[in-house]
Amino acid sequence: MEHNSALAPYAIDSKASRGRRVNESPPAWRNEFQRDRDRIIHSSAFRRLEYKTQVFVNHEGDMFRTRLTHSLEVAQIARTVARALRVNEDLTEAISLSHDLGHTPFGHAGQDALNACMQDYGGFEHNLQSLRVVDKLEQRYQAFDGLNLLFETREGILKHCDKSKARGLGEVGARFLEGQQASVEAQIANLADEIAYNHHDIDDGLRAGILLPELFNEHPGLKDSLEISEQRDGLDTKRQFDIAIREMLGTFVNDLIVTSAERLAGHCSGLADVRALGTPVVDFSSAVRAQHIQLKRLLHRELYSDARVKVFATAAGITVTELFEQFFHHPHLLPPDRQPHRSRDEVGHARTIADYIAGMTDRFAIAEHQRLTGSATWPEPITSNSTARYR
Repeated sequence: MEHNSALAPYAIDSKASRGRRVNESPPAWRNEFQRDRDRIIHSSAFRRLEYKTQVFVNHEGDMFRTRLTHSLEVAQIARTVARALRVNEDLTEAISLSHDLGHTPFGHAGQDALNACMQDYGGFEHNLQSLRVVDKLEQRYQAFDGLNLLFETREGILKHCDKSKARGLGEVGARFLEGQQASVEAQIANLADEIAYNHHDIDDGLRAGILLPELFNEHPGLKDSLEISEQRDGLDTKRQFDIAIREMLGTFVNDLIVTSAERLAGHCSGLADVRALGTPVVDFSSAVRAQHIQLKRLLHRELYSDARVKVFATAAGITVTELFEQFFHHPHLLPPDRQPHRSRDEVGHARTIADYIAGMTDRFAIAEHQRLTGSATWPEPITSNSTARYR
């Protein structure tokens, strides 16, 4: 039975799923998308997200977001939106929890470095790697590799994919070749991801002392939200900013629900209509979309491009690149189960190394790099010298 007992006509019902790659008996006390969610939560890749970078490297401190806490925040936002729009909450949650399973250590800096290493071997992109994790790399079941997730969950994991790669993905890549949109559930997970990282990166940036409270005056949504929190008596600075961030997050989520509900009512009587639209049906209003873009630009300028953050991005790039080179030229350094087979070509060897590195946590990658190269590339944590007024 679906969690939401009255699904909208454009929602995906687990009973109407296009199924799994390997047939299985139905679960006794869960629906099929709940089974997907549970398999994701119990996967090794999901557990490793606890020690993978969101913005700040794991050794920066225990108070910053990781890929795991980010994924949980995405799922929380996405379920709220899915419930309001009467679509499948369980599918939305499964997509949200799995969207970062293929991310490298050290966030986007790690991905960029690994992609550069793999340029002659097909490249690397964490979104495709997430699908590879659930389709192949998780090995927990007797009858199949991967998690054998439902088609709709697997399709939703692919946020974007160029046509050259989509052609090799079979049915799950078809919508990219046909110019179709993702399901409503996948579209919700996509925007919940953006809402979550925008807002928690503000919080983490303030905590690290990189973002200054004065920046709130440069963004209309932040400024308005801070003015609301300042009207409450007896609050210290931290609580004022906590409330302000929460107020703006609520504004974005509420706008997303209202705007998407209106668009769905006006354009979609079923899933086929959702897929045939030229643009996603789940979206913000034009005014809030402008605020969303402005917030992303502010974060890029003041946080992601900050010299202190870039120092760690440089160290991440060196670590991933030198790990790849060590394993590529000295494959005996790999664990026994990752050793190249005689029949494996150079491309397959490189992909095996990319799989291994992508699965590492921040701290394991740092330790392996130091063990193999004898060099320590990591600077002191940003927070050790922080003079932030926000605590």
